[in-house]
Amino acid sequence: MRRAPVAAIAACLALIALAMGAAGASAASTAPGQVFAPNPVADLGIQTLTDQKDADYFSADPALRKAYHRVTLTNLDGSGTLTGDYAKVLSSTGKAATGTSFVYTRDEDQFEQVMGYYWITRAQLYIQSLGFGSTLPAVNKRQQLLRINQFGGDNSFYSEGTGKLTITFGKGGVDDAEDAEVIVHEYGHSVQDNQVPGFGSTPDAGAIGEGFGDYLAVTVSAHEAPTADEACVADWDSTSYTSTVPHCLRRVDGNKHYPEDLEGEVHADGEIWSRALWDIRNALGPKLADTIIIRAQFDFTPAISMPAAAAATIKTAGLYGSAAKRAVTAAFAARGLA
Repeated sequence: MRRAPVAAIAACLALIALAMGAAGASAASTAPGQVFAPNPVADLGIQTLTDQKDADYFSADPALRKAYHRVTLTNLDGSGTLTGDYAKVLSSTGKAATGTSFVYTRDEDQFEQVMGYYWITRAQLYIQSLGFGSTLPAVNKRQQLLRINQFGGDNSFYSEGTGKLTITFGKGGVDDAEDAEVIVHEYGHSVQDNQVPGFGSTPDAGAIGEGFGDYLAVTVSAHEAPTADEACVADWDSTSYTSTVPHCLRRVDGNKHYPEDLEGEVHADGEIWSRALWDIRNALGPKLADTIIIRAQFDFTPAISMPAAAAATIKTAGLYGSAAKRAVTAAFAARGLA
């Protein structure tokens, strides 16, 4: 039977509305996944765990199996791939994770892809929970491209040079994308580059970048999955190249002082900055501290010195009252920065 013209138009409009509704739903799709939270060493408190060439020896042991956590992946685009509002795993990173469920174990390439997607998304959602993007300007509210296991060295890095916002994760030792704190550390560079394009063009600014990356890693992991030694950065990844216990890539609770403890190496010097941020967190609590720390970075410059960055952060703290300003000032003064 032929439809009347009016009925045909109504049916067409209904289909358009249905399609628009489906598109809106897909932009916020979810799926089950499996991750480390934040990593097996920090989570289980077992310092003797080793990489064993990506072997899934965790599943066979009931005690170690607890390192796997079932989670809900959010902000997916509904395409059946690890693509969403804030992260996209490139399809060239080994066998791609696809489908409606993303539950893998560490012996599978897809496990690290899920780790990257999940922890980048959680880091961005944590930043938004502080008010950035609502009551405050948005911070790095953009899609981050992730390359897993493309780089053979035991190193990871963020690159904005191509305009593609790419984070590349290395596979030497423990694969870097198996440790949430390595993932979020690299995301910290993307955060600062978004707030201050080209950030880190001097040794001091580079050290601030590394220190902030370490701090963001521990504050996000502490928010999502608290552990006994939160000041230890990348406990799992560092088992491959550290002999001391606990295994830590670096710590955010050291006692370095500016300028006499500067070594001219940005990662080492970044421990001065990260300790100041850690003290601010302990004094003010994570939410207020992280709001001040991140908000202050809008006033940084690409080549800023540590004392100047400390002054900018103290000024921002003043927006939250005299007690906050005193606590932030004291934290930086203890490091020789105020």
